[in-house]
Formats: sequence, C-alpha cells, structure tokens
Amino acid sequence: MVLGQRGRNHTGDYMIIPVRCFSCGRVIASDYVRFTEACTKIINETGREPRGEEKAKILDDLGVKRYCCRRMILSHKDLIDEVLPY
Repeated sequence: MVLGQRGRNHTGDYMIIPVRCFSCGRVIASDYVRFTEACTKIINETGREPRGEEKAKILDDLGVKRYCCRRMILSHKDLIDEVLPY
C-alpha cells in the first residue's frame, strides 16, 4: 500500500475498515487490507470478481481460521459514502 493511501479504497475514496472481529476481538484490519489487495489482483488478472473458493483460499493463505473473523472480512460493506454526509 502506498504511503498516504492508508484508509482509502482502490478508487482513492476514504473507507472504514473493520479493526477487530466483533465476536472474538481479534485484530483483522491488516488481514482485511491484504484480502482486498488479493481480490483486486484477481479482478485485474481475470476481469471478474473472485469466486467463493478463491476467497476461501486467500483467507486460508492469510491465516484467518476462525469463522467469525472470516465472516467479518467477507461480509464487510464499505458504508463511508453513506455515513460521510452526516
């Protein structure tokens, strides 16, 4: 990640990333950033969104084993554009 781009998504907009798993409290922010980078790489190479098996392999490679942490990463929706006006 380029210095100065921290906290921004691939389009340069600010984003809110999950810092900790809501269930177990494990820090997942760095895993989330690496997960999105790996997904972006797949999109650039293949021109399509990563499939479920590909996402599972990325999470396995990152060492995210707990299903609660996997849920946090997989189900995160970037809501900053909806929250920012308030």
